[in-house]
Amino acid sequence: MRTRSQTDTSNAWARYGWLMGAIWLVFLYFPITALVQSAAPTWALVLGWLSTFTFAASYLTGFIVGLRSPHGRERPVTLWLYAAAIGSAALTIPSIGWAVTSFTPFLMSYASYLLTAKAHWIANTAGPALIVFEVATAQTRGANEPWPLLWITMMIAAVNTINSWLIARSSAADALRVELATSEGREAVARDVHDLLGHSLTVVKLKAELASRLLERDPAAARAELDEIVRLAAEAIEGVRGTVTGVRREGLAEQLTATTDAFATAGITLDVRGSASSLSPAQAIPAAWILREATTNILRHANASHAVVAFNPGTISVFDNGRGYGAAAAPDTGTAHGSHSAGNGIRGMRERAAAAGAELEIVGTPGTGTKVSLTW
Repeated sequence: MRTRSQTDTSNAWARYGWLMGAIWLVFLYFPITALVQSAAPTWALVLGWLSTFTFAASYLTGFIVGLRSPHGRERPVTLWLYAAAIGSAALTIPSIGWAVTSFTPFLMSYASYLLTAKAHWIANTAGPALIVFEVATAQTRGANEPWPLLWITMMIAAVNTINSWLIARSSAADALRVELATSEGREAVARDVHDLLGHSLTVVKLKAELASRLLERDPAAARAELDEIVRLAAEAIEGVRGTVTGVRREGLAEQLTATTDAFATAGITLDVRGSASSLSPAQAIPAAWILREATTNILRHANASHAVVAFNPGTISVFDNGRGYGAAAAPDTGTAHGSHSAGNGIRGMRERAAAAGAELEIVGTPGTGTKVSLTW
C-alpha cells in the first residue's frame, strides 16, 4: 500500500490527471474579463495580472503534484500550493473587487480532488455560501447579481461531492482487493507448503526407518537410503523456495515416479493403469498435486498394502485397500484419515479441484479402502 511519500508515476491518472485541472483553467475567462474591464489604478492592475498568473501556476502545479498521491492523502506541498492560490486570488481584490469570487470554483475543485474529505466539505460548502452572500448583497452595492456564478458553484459542489464519493469508494475497493489477494496468496502458499512438506517428510520418515533397519544388516543399502533422504530433503527445500517465489510447477510424470518410489519404500505395491498423457497439460498440474496429497494420506493414514493410480481422459483416480476414509486410527499410529492433518490435506485437495474447475470425489468405507477421483 502506498504512503503519502510514495508516487506511482507509471499510473496514467498520476501522469495525465492534471489535464483535468488544466481544462478548468478556461474559467479564468471571468477574472481576466474583470481585469480587462477594470478601472483600477495601474499598480492594482499589474498586481491583479501577476496574481492571476500566479494563481493559475499554483493551481495547475497542485494538480500535477497532488494527483500522484493517494486520494485523501495530500502532501504538504499541495497544502502550500493551495494556500498560494488563495493568497493570489485575494491579491486581485484591489483590481477586480467582488469579481474575485470567480476563483471560487477552482478552489472548490482543488480541495475535492487534492485534499482530504474534510477540506472538500469545507470548500464546497463555503464556496456556494460566499456566492449566495454576494447575490444577496449585490443590490446594496449597486452591482449585478452573479446568478450564473451561483449556478456554476452549486453544480460544481454537487459534481465534486459525487466524484469524491466515487473515488473514495474506488480507493476502498482497491484496498480491499489488495487485502483479499494477499490473503488468498497466503492461503495458497500455506496449502502448497503443506502439500510439499507433508509428502516429503512422510517419505523421509519411511526411508529413515528403513535405513535404521538396514544399518547393521546391509550398510550399503542403508547408505543408499540415507543418500535418498538427502536428495528428498534438497527437493523439498527447492520446492518450498519455488512455492514462495511462485514459479513451482509440479509435473505429473515426476510425481507419479515419486509416488511409485514412496510406495516401494513403504512396502505398498502400486498398479498404474492408463497413461498420464490422458490429461491435458492444464489438467496435469492440479492432478499432480492431488496425486501428491493422496499419496501422503495413504502413507500416513491408510495402512494399505496395495494401491492403484488410474488415468482416463479428463480423470485421475487413486485407490487403496487400507482402513478407509474416516476410519479410526490404529493404536500404534495415533493418526487417522479423519485427523486434523488429513482434514487439512483433503480441504486443500478440494480447494485445488475447485480452482481447476474440476470435481473431487472421495469415497471410502472402513475396512475396504478409499478412492480419490478428480474429474473435469
